[in-house]
Amino acid sequence: MPRARKTQVSLTDTPYYHCVSRCVRRTFLCGKDPLTGQCYEHRRSWIERRLLFLAKVFAIDLCAYAVMSNHTHVVLHVDVDKAKGWSLEEVITRWHQVCKGNYLSNAWIDENQRSHMDKAQLKAVARIAEEWRKRLHDISWFMRLLNEPIARKANEEDGCTGRFWEGRFKSQALLDEAALAACMAYVDLNPVRAGIATTPETSAYTSIKKRAKAAKSSYQPASLLPFVGNPRVNMPKGLPFVFMDYLLLVDETGRAMRDGKWGRISDNARNIIARLGLSEENWLELTGHLEQHFSGAIGKEHLLREYHQHIGQQRTHGISTSRRLLNAA
Repeated sequence: MPRARKTQVSLTDTPYYHCVSRCVRRTFLCGKDPLTGQCYEHRRSWIERRLLFLAKVFAIDLCAYAVMSNHTHVVLHVDVDKAKGWSLEEVITRWHQVCKGNYLSNAWIDENQRSHMDKAQLKAVARIAEEWRKRLHDISWFMRLLNEPIARKANEEDGCTGRFWEGRFKSQALLDEAALAACMAYVDLNPVRAGIATTPETSAYTSIKKRAKAAKSSYQPASLLPFVGNPRVNMPKGLPFVFMDYLLLVDETGRAMRDGKWGRISDNARNIIARLGLSEENWLELTGHLEQHFSGAIGKEHLLREYHQHIGQQRTHGISTSRRLLNAA
C-alpha cells in the first residue's frame, strides 16, 4: 500500500526532495499530441510560472525543475528555519497569496477590524496561522497548490472535468551530495535525454536554461536556490557545489547523452565527479536512468538505512543499487 507523502519526508535526514507529477495516462496534455496534432505547449509556461511563484511564497526553494510534455520534475529544498522566523503577519499574508484564508484571518489583516476583535478571536487567528506556517514548508501542500490550479485551468480550457494529473506525485529523498547532484543533473537533462533539445541551455521550461542564461551575465537567478561553493565551515544557505562546475558537468554529460558516446567527458568534469565520490561510469548511469534505478530515497547505504529507520520502515529499499552506484568511486 502506498505511504502518505508526509511519512516519506524526514528533515532530520535531508531537506532535499525530488518530486514528479505525471499527467493521467501519460497523455500529451502539456505538449503537442502527435496523434491529433493538438498543441498544448502553452500549458508548460503555466506550470513554470506557478512553480516560480510558489517558491517565493513558501519556505521551499527550487533547486531544479523541468516541465515536460506529460510530466514535471522538481528538486526542492525545505527551509524550516525560514518559516519559523516569519512573523504572524507574514505567515498570514503569504498564505493569503495562495488561498483565500477565512473570515478571521481577513479581518485580522485589516488593522481597523483587528482592533475590534476579542481575545478569543485573536487566539483563534494565531492558532490558524501556526497551522499555515507548517503548510508553508510542507512539500505535499506545495505540490497540491502547484497542481490543482493547473488542472482546473486545463479542464476549463478543454471544457471537461476529471483528473488532469495522476492521483499522487512521486517523492524521493536525496540523502547526500552525490544523490543531490545526480538528481539535479537528471532533471536538468530531461529534454536532452528525450531528444527534444540538443543542449541544456536550449531546453525550454527548465532550471538549467534559466541558470545558463544568468551565467552569461555572471549572476545566479534569484528564483532558484543559489550555488554557494563546496562544503566548508560556516557554510551559507545554498547548493553545496561550485556554480560553474555544475554547469560544466551538466553540459558535458548532456553532450555524451546526445552523441551516445559515453566517456566523452573532460578531465575537469571527471575531477568534479570524483569529488562526489563517484566514477564516471556510475555518474552517467545515474544521470541517464535515475528513476529506473531508484524508486524511493537515494543515497549511500548507511544513509538509506538511517532514513528508513526514521520514517518507520523496517525494510530498506534500494540497498543493492546504492552499493553498486553510490558507494564506489
